[in-house]
Amino acid sequence: MFSFPVRSPYPLTLTLPPMRGIDAFLEMLAAAGVRYLFGNPGTTELPLCDAMTGDSRLQYILGLQEIPVMAMADGYAMASGKLGVVNVHICAGLGNAMGMLYNSYRSGTPLLLTAGQQDRRLQFEEPILWGDMIGVVRPWTKWAVEVQRVEDIPSAMRRAMQMALTPPTGPVFLSIPLDLQTASAELDLSLSNPPDPEVLPSPAAVDRAVEVLLSAARPGILVGSRVIERGAVKELVAVAEQLGAPVLSEPGTTHGRLGFPSDHPLYAQGLPLWSPEIRERLQEFDTLLVVGMDLFRPYIYHEPARAMPEHIRLVHLDEDPYQLGKNYPLAAALLGSTKGGLAALAAGLSRRMTAAQNGAARRRADELAARHRQARESLCREAEAQRNLRPLTPLAAMECIARVLPKNVAVVEEAVTTTNTTLERLGAIGDPSGYFGHRGWALGWGLGCAIGVQLAWPERPVLALLGDGASLYGIQGLWTAARYRIPVTFVIFNNAQYQILKIGSRMMNLPAANAGRFLGMDITEPEVDFLGLARSLSVPAVRVTELDDLTERLSKSLAGDQPQLIEVPIARDVQERLTYG
Repeated sequence: MFSFPVRSPYPLTLTLPPMRGIDAFLEMLAAAGVRYLFGNPGTTELPLCDAMTGDSRLQYILGLQEIPVMAMADGYAMASGKLGVVNVHICAGLGNAMGMLYNSYRSGTPLLLTAGQQDRRLQFEEPILWGDMIGVVRPWTKWAVEVQRVEDIPSAMRRAMQMALTPPTGPVFLSIPLDLQTASAELDLSLSNPPDPEVLPSPAAVDRAVEVLLSAARPGILVGSRVIERGAVKELVAVAEQLGAPVLSEPGTTHGRLGFPSDHPLYAQGLPLWSPEIRERLQEFDTLLVVGMDLFRPYIYHEPARAMPEHIRLVHLDEDPYQLGKNYPLAAALLGSTKGGLAALAAGLSRRMTAAQNGAARRRADELAARHRQARESLCREAEAQRNLRPLTPLAAMECIARVLPKNVAVVEEAVTTTNTTLERLGAIGDPSGYFGHRGWALGWGLGCAIGVQLAWPERPVLALLGDGASLYGIQGLWTAARYRIPVTFVIFNNAQYQILKIGSRMMNLPAANAGRFLGMDITEPEVDFLGLARSLSVPAVRVTELDDLTERLSKSLAGDQPQLIEVPIARDVQERLTYG
């Protein structure tokens, strides 16, 4: 659950002796409990690096390129629930970071992204690397500003941290010109007492939602990432059990965190990717409770384009008013705290459910538990039937991995055509806090994200499941793992292609794709030497082609104390579609 900075140790009106702007910046980060600053510096960031030399309060985590740097901060913020802080080099570094900023924006991660700016005395001459960074980042941030006076740095910091961490959370951006970093002034470094984000939906809205849910004969629940991020899994489990309702995760295009235990009898796996298949999957319901997700973020246009069947009544709980009724009309809208809103729903259901309704809910739950158990058993049989196929199939490899996962593992997935939510469908993720999936779909995120998660949770093993194509966007992050001895296990599934693009081409019914001809989608001639690449960045690496070897290597690495890369060659035939849900 995302948390606010600690209360400032300074009195609310403290004025310290004159201080440089960059020192004030670091003082306020330290007072807010920030532990790591992720970065790749340039000339306009040199005062920051100089000021951090010998400062033990914050550790600078160096990355070799801005894609892994941003992804590390994203993973750290999601896992720790604290503010992630990133520093990049003026316009050039910011340009490299933009894909990962888009991911953070789409996932609502509370990040403070900073960059130096050229000395204001040079700006009229339009010096090298100078540019309008605010205009660049504004679409993908909650707030962005270039500070113009050293005296305004404390106010800018207070505003940035509060905006990033206030629901709906998200990234913010500060540009600090070089001359302000080195200028001095008397500054008030106090932190604000944060507002309480636990604002409850109105009692009238809760009563309306309870009325709609209790009138349902076939209720279901759609759950998104914000449930786990708001610490509301326990409350959602209670509501699901009261209603005897199946819980479905959001589609793969937005499936970032896991809002419900995958081993719970009521977990009904994830929704498919495409609108016709979503419609078909949801036909059985007459009422849906939607919690903590965007309804919907489609990927490729299909007809019928409207994924939600018209007969379904919707009850939607979210902390962002923009999400309520955005795409579909609601029978009941609950604006407020996810955790508190679910608790209020549970209390309302307890007060109003009759004995007959409780009995019907229990019968539904028993039937669903049997259905979901059969689905898992069927998937296990399918995986068993593929165990002797070579190269390894994605399903057989994932089922093998599921067998050896420690209970406290954190799994980061960026290999959608291989992982295919198999771990969830097998019920292998009992602790939903330990799951991180792609929400923005800008590639290169997973490798760095896993490093950030490991820094946030040094006591938990971290497993990154990566596609070969996606990993190459942020492969420089391996060097950071080696430098700081961050013991992530990186598994790269190598099918030497961008398979999601081939599947998408066929879903769009493109003629060459249907004939098996693809341009720009194969990573061959030459193929990438992942073992040599990893070793050049000082990460030990092995190639695994047998399931027993994968089990042994994976178990040993997850229990180890250094980073390890495991390359797993998998079948290269193009899947017709993703089984996702």
